[in-house]
Amino acid sequence: MTLDQILAVSVIGGMMVLFVWGRLRYDVVAGGALLVAVAMGLVPVKQAFSGFSDDIVIIVASALVVSAAVARSGAIEAVLRHVSPHLRSTRAQLVGLVVAVTVLSAFIKNIGALAMMLPIAFQMARRGNVSPSLFLMPMAFGALLGGIVTQVGTSPNIIVARLRGEITGTPFTMFDFTPVGVGLALLGVAFLSVGYRLIPRERRGTVSLDEAVAVADYATEAQVPENSPLAGGTVADLTARAAGDVAVTAIVRDRTRQASPLPDAVLRAHDSVILRGEPAALQRFVGEAGLTLEGENRPTAREDNPDGAHAVEAVVGPTSLLIGRSAGQLVLHQRFGVNLLAVSRAGKRFTERLRDITLRAGDVVVLQGDAAAMPQHLRDLGALPLAQRSLPLGSARRGWITLTILALTVAAVAFGTVEVAVAFFAAALLMVMTGTLPAREAYEAVEWPILVMLAALIPVSDALRTTGTTDLFAGWLSQVGALLPAWGAVGLIMLAAMAVTPFLNNAATVLVMAPIAASFARSLGYGPDAFLMAVAIGAACDFLTPIGHQCNTLVMGPGGYRFGDYARLGAPLSLLVLAAGVPLILLVWPLR
Repeated sequence: MTLDQILAVSVIGGMMVLFVWGRLRYDVVAGGALLVAVAMGLVPVKQAFSGFSDDIVIIVASALVVSAAVARSGAIEAVLRHVSPHLRSTRAQLVGLVVAVTVLSAFIKNIGALAMMLPIAFQMARRGNVSPSLFLMPMAFGALLGGIVTQVGTSPNIIVARLRGEITGTPFTMFDFTPVGVGLALLGVAFLSVGYRLIPRERRGTVSLDEAVAVADYATEAQVPENSPLAGGTVADLTARAAGDVAVTAIVRDRTRQASPLPDAVLRAHDSVILRGEPAALQRFVGEAGLTLEGENRPTAREDNPDGAHAVEAVVGPTSLLIGRSAGQLVLHQRFGVNLLAVSRAGKRFTERLRDITLRAGDVVVLQGDAAAMPQHLRDLGALPLAQRSLPLGSARRGWITLTILALTVAAVAFGTVEVAVAFFAAALLMVMTGTLPAREAYEAVEWPILVMLAALIPVSDALRTTGTTDLFAGWLSQVGALLPAWGAVGLIMLAAMAVTPFLNNAATVLVMAPIAASFARSLGYGPDAFLMAVAIGAACDFLTPIGHQCNTLVMGPGGYRFGDYARLGAPLSLLVLAAGVPLILLVWPLR
């Protein structure tokens, strides 16, 4: 080995050690590795920050924004609520959740798909009186399996597609991953439907701060619009849409209030209904039923504020101006520029109109106002933000726009009309421009540490190629591969990627392993496609630890899992992927 090769391996090796050590953030470790590589002359100064302009970074960031918009649309929850009543057993619920997150992960970033499905999993677990741990790990593994079905489902596929373009001149396209990915996803879901029993049943998740301060009994007011299909229906028809999560406590018609209406009470256009339930359930219910929240249409955001209106959960403080007064008496919107969207008081079932509720110290309220000015509004009112939690109550949820943009984007990429990076960047921008995702939430959805890590690792990993280290490693592997049949050589690469991923992060694994795999294939006289696919699948299917992929990390706390729990379910799944993945790859991607 030359000095440059030794230095390149030392930088990568040191980075792996720091990743495993876990005391430093992975974006800081990657940035430090980049600076060291530049200082050693392994990465030219002019190429040091080339990774920030790479298509990989744009695609990953855009996919995260698109995922957030799909989650905010509520379309997925609406579909599942029609299906969930038919999923009565624990196994049926688990299969439904795993299938849903697997399918979603094929079209949006798998971490985003998993995040949007977690609240539904908790709801099912609560209703079925089972631990969420039975659902969460299989869902995380389903998200990983779904991610390998298309190019944009997971970072390894995005990176491998680009590297294949550099090696052969033609990158992998959107659905080149699908034949192998679908086969493995089907086998994986089938295994998880029975293998979930390997998860220790005594696991219980930790309670987050948000859950500890969760308020489950809000009262809000909504109006039946003109020409609404609900007009002429009954209270029973209305509440049936909520599946028991929302109750109608009063109807207000022509300034006359009917408290505790009977189920057969008929609704009319312009009636106001007083609703009670959890914030998320109220938001879904109001959106699906086509109701209009009281105060939602009164503007609260300045025209020059791109972030728009923002809803915040707050507690009425002991010296608050709200104490002893109602929103109507205070003329809350005119004086302070905020709307009162909901109120909660321990042990109290409200039947009054929202603007007529006399507030007390300790009441929890949902206030909507200009995002930038909300801290000052809360200070003026003497209200304290509850655990810094923002709520979706009162936000627009135009799911059909989001799904239309997503469908057009996938179609454009599938038919090769637009490059992946351009298509998903345009989709993310359109979702912000159409108001389906506020700009503030779009920036919050982007995982900046992941992007910094990717941008820093691209030139660092390329140092292995420029110093000839990848060819050197490929030569060593070829000595072993020459003794193996073709399927053994592909399996060796997939196994190596699986072994490295838990310690190096899946994106970093691909950046390091893909050039080695391509050189390895060339030294054996094979084409690179099968070996690159093996790297992508091996890097994406990290089922052994909670640290190799964000999906696994995301469910560790809520599921109450221990480090070793992942291998109990993940080891047999990894063997299944290895055993089935190699023949599937060779069937779809011949070596010559």
